[in-house]
Amino acid sequence: MTISTVSVRSKRQGASLDIRRSVTRLRGVSLVAMLALLPQQAWAATGLDGAAMRWPYALPFAGLLLSIALGPLLFPKIWHHHYGKIAAAWSLAALVSLVIFAGGMATLAALVHAMLAEYLGFIVLLFSLYVVAGGILITGDIKATPAINAGILALGTLGASIVGTTGAAMILIRPLIRANRPRRHNTHVVIFFIILVANVGGALSPLGDPPLFVGFLHGVDFFWTTRALWLQTAIVAGLLLAIFVAVDVWHFRSEPVGDTGPAQPVRIRGLVNLVLIAAIVASLLASAMWKPGVAFDILGTKLDLEDVVRNLALLAIAALSVWLTPDEHRQANGFTWEPIREVAKLFAGIFVAIIPVIAMLNAGHHGAFAWLLSAVTGPDGAPREVAYFWFTGLMSAFLDNAPTYLLFFELAGGDPQVLMHELSGTLASISMGAVYMGALTYIGNAPNFMVSSIASESGIEMPSFFGYLLRASAVLIPLFLLLTLLPVAPILHWH
Repeated sequence: MTISTVSVRSKRQGASLDIRRSVTRLRGVSLVAMLALLPQQAWAATGLDGAAMRWPYALPFAGLLLSIALGPLLFPKIWHHHYGKIAAAWSLAALVSLVIFAGGMATLAALVHAMLAEYLGFIVLLFSLYVVAGGILITGDIKATPAINAGILALGTLGASIVGTTGAAMILIRPLIRANRPRRHNTHVVIFFIILVANVGGALSPLGDPPLFVGFLHGVDFFWTTRALWLQTAIVAGLLLAIFVAVDVWHFRSEPVGDTGPAQPVRIRGLVNLVLIAAIVASLLASAMWKPGVAFDILGTKLDLEDVVRNLALLAIAALSVWLTPDEHRQANGFTWEPIREVAKLFAGIFVAIIPVIAMLNAGHHGAFAWLLSAVTGPDGAPREVAYFWFTGLMSAFLDNAPTYLLFFELAGGDPQVLMHELSGTLASISMGAVYMGALTYIGNAPNFMVSSIASESGIEMPSFFGYLLRASAVLIPLFLLLTLLPVAPILHWH
């Protein structure tokens, strides 16, 4: 494939116009920031009393999850054209219920907190990684043999803890799809890619997966997960790769013999984007280490200066990627804005609809989910590590895994020094559950949805929500059962 040189003027057109439109959508947040200029006594957040809520307040969130699961299956055309409106409708239902329950001011404060403190940083990071990784073009003839496929999955799994699950997934998914598109059986390749590259591979550093970055921000040492979870991660990843090779070899036997002509050498183009990915990683580390002590109070939500600077830096890096990368690279990658647009809309709905659920969970033993929290603590107050692993994991598969991690982190005491030492098994349980079990559903981790959307756009027949859940569970649940029984440190206790 020949990549021609383009002028700066041509780069400003096309893709740069699209990114300006996407960034413009994020600027709407600045309108909310203006509320900070109003008297704080009038706009102070009153909070939500989760202890006074009952399970019906979780219905909008459940309805949104069911819509995501069943919409593409039962009414695909309506869903693909109106998924944003459907997500907005469930979000509005959640907000209306909160207004009735707590009043308009408390609801507005909760909404601002969800959007500014939780969603904004989440989507800006995904957006920047998606844009930058989309500018890396791997060309040449990649033969989709079981060995080559396994090598790509192994490379992505190793890279996920360095550049993040989203970064590794966005770099490798398109060349993997191009290589496997001629094969009749290729869906399983993408499924294992989601499991390994978009989830399991991110377990060894705070850069790998958002839950671990949350832990790092709350005092967990940067290399703690590397030291504590390397053996479990190696076992799970190794077994998954072995299972994949067996499945891929089985399917490969029935594939027709392809063209055996001379192969074009593999080349990597858009190398400037590798530098920009390093800049993204540096921005995340800098925001965690730089503490100027300056914050903006917006309806009771504290927005730290380092977070504002980080988000602006990430958007600037994404803009640089579009500016410096020839349009032909993204065109050859089949790059479109639809996957990140879908993730942005659906996860905005999830972050809003989950507000009452998080409030009820935060109520602890006084809330509607007291039974769940009691299950992870023994009568003597000691943590049940196996219960922490399974409950953190299963909730992460259906909720956002970052707040789920934080919820159980705080439930376990919230002291990073205690959790890294005396209760290392508990912190390991929470970390493994949040990262590994995010692979069980499309919504367990944001890269899952993005990879599935890219694969579907590229002609790969991806399974439905429940179809993927069944396939992933068949592979992963036995491995998770093995983890609860492995006699390797940190050992997960049942008491």
